[in-house]
Amino acid sequence: MGCVPSKSDPDTQKSRYLDRIIKNDEKRMAQEVKILLLGAGESGKTTILKQMKLIHATGFSTLERETYKTIVFSNILHSLRLVIEAMADFNIQLQVPSNMGYIDLIATERELGRRERFPPEYLDSFKALWADSGVQATVQRGHEYALHDNLSYFFDSIDRVFQPNYIPSDQDILRCRMKTTGITETLFHLGDLNYRMFDVGGQRSERKKWIHCFESVTALMFLVAISGYDQCLVEDREERKPSTRSSNVIRIDLQFAMVY
Repeated sequence: MGCVPSKSDPDTQKSRYLDRIIKNDEKRMAQEVKILLLGAGESGKTTILKQMKLIHATGFSTLERETYKTIVFSNILHSLRLVIEAMADFNIQLQVPSNMGYIDLIATERELGRRERFPPEYLDSFKALWADSGVQATVQRGHEYALHDNLSYFFDSIDRVFQPNYIPSDQDILRCRMKTTGITETLFHLGDLNYRMFDVGGQRSERKKWIHCFESVTALMFLVAISGYDQCLVEDREERKPSTRSSNVIRIDLQFAMVY
């Protein structure tokens, strides 16, 4: 009998190769934590993702900050427009008659380019309307018509955001509000683990997408905004947001996601 070593047959080589792939996948998955964020719209899911990116990842690039600048302007304009519309619903009048001249400007849709400064012609109108006691009275009832909670913050910094060289700060980005459509993923490393955190839209039209995210999930986080206990939903002004006392609403939302 000779001493020539036998060659591995192709099937054996393929099997060993697949075994190595499986072991590598198992090792990778053991170090990976997949977290799914659920909750009603405006419950803070996207804000959590932003915080994770700022604290545990690389933060926001200059390009991303320039993109958020357009969102800041849109938030201010659309929120103020929402206040003006609510004034008609509540039969509240502007207390300074000359402010009526600013309504057409506020009602006009204005999109801002990523590197474009805030239009200077809006600054005086924003300031005048914000100082009007009729507007302030309507803002105080913002929980009745789903007004974003960031309007006061941005108006406190209105001169700063209208500077020609304005770049949104971390706090500005955290205060921005934008409806989440589809699924957003944020990756970050903490300790020996890699985290994948997913945000899905909380509005009713987005909830059917939840079921597609449940595969191999490590943890679920259902968020509820404590400040929203008396606020209406964006998609239904007659219904309040889920509160810490509204366990039935939370249970229904999860059942809806599982059924559909």
